[in-house]
Amino acid sequence: MKNRTSLLGAGLLLASVASLALAQQPLPGQGVPANTGGSMPGETAPSVRPPAPGPVQGQGRAQGQGQAQGDNLDRLQQFRTTGTSLQIETVPQDGRRAEALRRNLERIRLPEGFRIDLYAVVPDARHMAVGAAGVVFVGTRKTRVWALTDRDRDRVADEVKVFAPSIGFSVPNGLCFSPDGILYVVEHNRVVAFPAAEFFYESPDVAAEVVVPQGGLVPAAEESFNHGARVCRIGPDNKLYISLGQPFNVPPAAKMELYDRVGLSGIVRMDRDGKNREVYARGIRNSVGIAFRPDSNELWFTDNQVDGMGDNIPPGEINRITAAGQHFGFPWYGGGTVRTREYADRQPPANAVPPVVETQNHAADLGITFYTGRMFPEEYRGAIFNAQHGSWNRTEPVGARVMVTLLNPDGSVKEHKPFAEGWLDDETNEYLGRPVDVAVLRDGSLLVSDDMAGAVYRISYDRGRR
Repeated sequence: MKNRTSLLGAGLLLASVASLALAQQPLPGQGVPANTGGSMPGETAPSVRPPAPGPVQGQGRAQGQGQAQGDNLDRLQQFRTTGTSLQIETVPQDGRRAEALRRNLERIRLPEGFRIDLYAVVPDARHMAVGAAGVVFVGTRKTRVWALTDRDRDRVADEVKVFAPSIGFSVPNGLCFSPDGILYVVEHNRVVAFPAAEFFYESPDVAAEVVVPQGGLVPAAEESFNHGARVCRIGPDNKLYISLGQPFNVPPAAKMELYDRVGLSGIVRMDRDGKNREVYARGIRNSVGIAFRPDSNELWFTDNQVDGMGDNIPPGEINRITAAGQHFGFPWYGGGTVRTREYADRQPPANAVPPVVETQNHAADLGITFYTGRMFPEEYRGAIFNAQHGSWNRTEPVGARVMVTLLNPDGSVKEHKPFAEGWLDDETNEYLGRPVDVAVLRDGSLLVSDDMAGAVYRISYDRGRR
């Protein structure tokens, strides 16, 4: 990979791009002979292929028909155009669908003084990253990343369009910004960084760098449709943190040595250029929400519990990592202190860290954030908001709401309770929506994504309504 110190050659200087000199380093254990069945990261088992990337609009005329999407990414890394159409796909923000979403929001119950509104219609909306200029980038479990722009600052998105349409993404679920404005997109088995994303996103061609190449994030033979939605954060140490859910409900013991080594069932961290990868935490079944507590080195995360054990066991989890190398009990524990059947006769790690909050059984806790705004009342400052996606593995559905966890000054949990609920119809047990992620907008309001309804909502507070 090439070092770059200028984003436009003359005019726009981005020193941060130089930090993306992407010489890759093998993962722990890579290149060491092992009976992994061709499953080490970077290797490709003949019978296992990554999910096909999505279609690219308007591609092929300038560079010839059949231009490979990988070639497009190579061209972007050289600051060259791809020939992609300038007519970028947008999502209509009015009409019957938007009105139906607004009617559904009339059912949502919030504490006094709060209100919820439709911020944007966003198909398959999953995890969000808010830029310094206020552009909201939204990932999906499909092939799109969306860019949401509120041009007139009325706190409703005026435009929702495809981000980087010349690139074929594969499950670009996890998005996060670095302090210097680089957008990281964590796909199923690749990580791509986009310097100055808020500057280039108006065009189909954007500055891009590969941080982890395709096939380098998880072993190729471990790629799975199950638990493949990754999330990321930049830590206070300026490293990139990524959670890696493993493919099984409960993995067989024969897989554990490999998973421990490469970080499946855990959280890995690496330099922002992909170097110096290490396993930061283990014993995590499938975390789809991680966030650093402000002014600390504590990484908090949600974890989804084992399925198939019944409606009321085990609980979901909110956890806190206080030091590298901690183990959080899975697969010996299926959630909380509930032992799994598969590992009932095996001794769990003596130092397994219990969750700080045991959440509603099978409510599917996903995205998590700390409230850093000033719009909400004082009691919410520094609190944790997290999205409960809603259960599939339960005879009586639960979840589909936003929870809040209030903390004491020392970081201990004061209270965990519902904050916004009503997406689950009490009479019919139908989901009107399924919240995925939460993010703080620049004005201090709270964004909530919903992949079922295909929307992003905005929760605001008005002291005059109390």
